[in-house]
Amino acid sequence: QVQLVESGGGLVQAGGSLRLSCAASARTFSSYTSYTIGWFRQAPGKDREFVAGINWNGRTTVYADSVKGRFAISRDNAKSTVSLQMNSLKPSDTAVYYCALDLRRDDPKSTIGDYNYWGQGTQVTVSS
Repeated sequence: QVQLVESGGGLVQAGGSLRLSCAASARTFSSYTSYTIGWFRQAPGKDREFVAGINWNGRTTVYADSVKGRFAISRDNAKSTVSLQMNSLKPSDTAVYYCALDLRRDDPKSTIGDYNYWGQGTQVTVSS
């Protein structure tokens, strides 16, 4: 059973930074050799949208245009975690952030349906 747990959310002023972490069960990272981790977000009243993704070896990363240059995704296989460093935060970044796992691909995709497992989410609130 794959479990993903997000952490690191909180309240921050516009222009500030937060670092989100997605922890997966150790077996996840050791059992599979081709997978991707994605970060998505969902603001109140809006659809869930793709934010960033990274493949199993960290060599391929993808970002939504809205976060390029501000957010950075990275992975630490030894710790079975994937992080999302968020800088220059804007009120429009306010949302619940979810990490998700795609076990079928080595190329991060932005489509929700491509991901097999999801975490419970962590709230990020950016005040103006």
